[in-house]
Amino acid sequence: MEDSRWDDRLVRGRAGGPARLGSLVDGFLEARGIKDQVTRQSVIERWDELVGPHVASVTSARGISEATLFVEVRTSAWLMELNMMKRDVLRRVNDGLEEAPLERIVFVLAETE
Repeated sequence: MEDSRWDDRLVRGRAGGPARLGSLVDGFLEARGIKDQVTRQSVIERWDELVGPHVASVTSARGISEATLFVEVRTSAWLMELNMMKRDVLRRVNDGLEEAPLERIVFVLAETE
């Protein structure tokens, strides 16, 4: 049975004193192999600021799987437009994600109720 307590090596800094929380979290995520995916998830929260109010008003970032972002688009006209702008949108979204960039964006037509 694996010990659920923190390994003392993770909690202690280089000089034997306490380590910063940010470095502990980074180390924990890295050790679990999920750091890149957690970094990529920030795009969903920041979608509106990344693409601007015009595009944000007709889209909604819905999820990320591996290095692919899925975005719902309200109309077929916008879907076609965004597919033509895909490289530019991907470049904007990847600003600030140097360590874990997205590789693809998939635009899908939103279901209407």
